[in-house]
Amino acid sequence: MGESFSNTRDQIVQFFQNSPDLTVKVIETIAIFVLLGLIRLIILRVVNRNTENKKIQYKWRKNLSYVSFFIGFLAVVQIWFASIESIATFLGLLSAGIAIALKDPVTDLAAFLFVIWRKPFDVGDRIELDTIKGDVIDIRPFKFTVLEIGNWVDADQSTGRVIHVPNHKVFTHQLANYTSDFEFIWNEIQVLVTFESDWKLAKDILSEVVLDVSKEFIEKAKAEIAKASKSYLIEFKYLTPIVYTDVKDSGVNLTVRYLTNPRKRRGTTQKIWESILDRFAENDTIDFAYPTIRYYDNPKEGKARTKPLD
Repeated sequence: MGESFSNTRDQIVQFFQNSPDLTVKVIETIAIFVLLGLIRLIILRVVNRNTENKKIQYKWRKNLSYVSFFIGFLAVVQIWFASIESIATFLGLLSAGIAIALKDPVTDLAAFLFVIWRKPFDVGDRIELDTIKGDVIDIRPFKFTVLEIGNWVDADQSTGRVIHVPNHKVFTHQLANYTSDFEFIWNEIQVLVTFESDWKLAKDILSEVVLDVSKEFIEKAKAEIAKASKSYLIEFKYLTPIVYTDVKDSGVNLTVRYLTNPRKRRGTTQKIWESILDRFAENDTIDFAYPTIRYYDNPKEGKARTKPLD
């Protein structure tokens, strides 16, 4: 065994001695990767020492990996291919072969570049793509990863499932971003009261309740709109909550519309409903409506002119 290993080692040594150009290329290739690795490690240590923000550390780590790979790839190609013409020929043949054999992965890479350049979403954003909805927790050259919300869980809360989505879906499906540029959404709650209720009082109560809950978002939303209007044609005349009046089969429908943070939608809904239940319980003139069957005797209960004359 020892003699066989010694013979193999001698053959390798002799091979490199007879091929000095090849030896230099191998050494230069190894040196490039070692140097890039050391530079990346030093930069990451500096970043980690100056910030504890996990998102910033993640972005530096990811971006340095991509930059290091790209620079290393170009440097190695330059070492192993002597002239510019041979590099161009190599890259042309390589790209043509890849485009034909690996259509989806190439599209994934193109979509990755689009995401990095145009930034339709970033790590930490809440998005909806096709039937998938969740918070982006990772972006890679061939896929991005989402922590799912919704599905069998109500009110946009996490299911705990991690979903890996191919990047090319960005090109083929509509993308909705809940948090980029304008970090608020409009939410609505419908409250149905009976026709006999004092619906004007109910409307005043709803206005007070929703204003108290949503006032923390209004000033922030104004600043967000001012920032977003520099890039998009976004304009809201009114940011304060409003209560709309409508009539349904079972009663008067009061629709509460207000601004909230997408990640706090369930919490604000709960606060509003609890306040509504408490305030309505204090007023005997307000009752919730629901589908019922009732008998109405118009001659006895209706307006005076519909009642029989004595």
